Amino acid sequence: MVFKNRADAGRRLVPGLLPYKRQNPLVLALPRGGVPVAYEVATALDAPLDIVVVRKLGAPGRPELGIGAVVDGDHAQSVLNDDMLRLLEVSDEYLEAEVARQLQEIRRRQQLYRGGHPPEAVCGRTVIIVDDGIATGGSMRAALRAIRRGGADKLVVAVPVAPPETIAWLRQEADDVVCLSTPVRFEAVGQFYQDFRQTTDEEVMRLLDASRERRSMHAGLSAPGEP
Repeated sequence: MVFKNRADAGRRLVPGLLPYKRQNPLVLALPRGGVPVAYEVATALDAPLDIVVVRKLGAPGRPELGIGAVVDGDHAQSVLNDDMLRLLEVSDEYLEAEVARQLQEIRRRQQLYRGGHPPEAVCGRTVIIVDDGIATGGSMRAALRAIRRGGADKLVVAVPVAPPETIAWLRQEADDVVCLSTPVRFEAVGQFYQDFRQTTDEEVMRLLDASRERRSMHAGLSAPGEP
């Protein structure tokens, strides 16, 4: 299965998520690439759209090599690769400093993307977490654990494509997983898109603003006594 672009992938996810429309869901996107996908989902479900920012923890001297992931929020959460930590002999001091550095970057991005708007509350909600695809699943697992600790009632993962073994792991963390394609031969998420150009910060902010405006207009039209 190949998707035209992220918006196409989001629209194709919608049918599998329509049963949740009756549960007043909250849609959370992993920026940046997950936002265009999640925007289509949130629009179809008439749901609020927000972000959950996850950052990779880089190995000492090799920041491109992930040793885990961290997500901020009311309950910051880390998911660590214990095998890599042992192999690289990563010290507790380095790990604490790397987590603190990435949390600082997460908070910077949250402020940038939300533009001063408060985060959506997850407590007691059905939360649908969306990305444009998943490789190893470390970022998604960190997001799931943080949102679960935040009191979400039900967690749903929605992704266009991921390897079967990753989906199997995520089913242990989420209440439901909606994935359109689980190819055995998986090299990178981008191989399943015709257009996989990088999502910009400006696009993320534009889509979040558009979603808030849509919800505001809908609330105004639905208000009692309005024509």
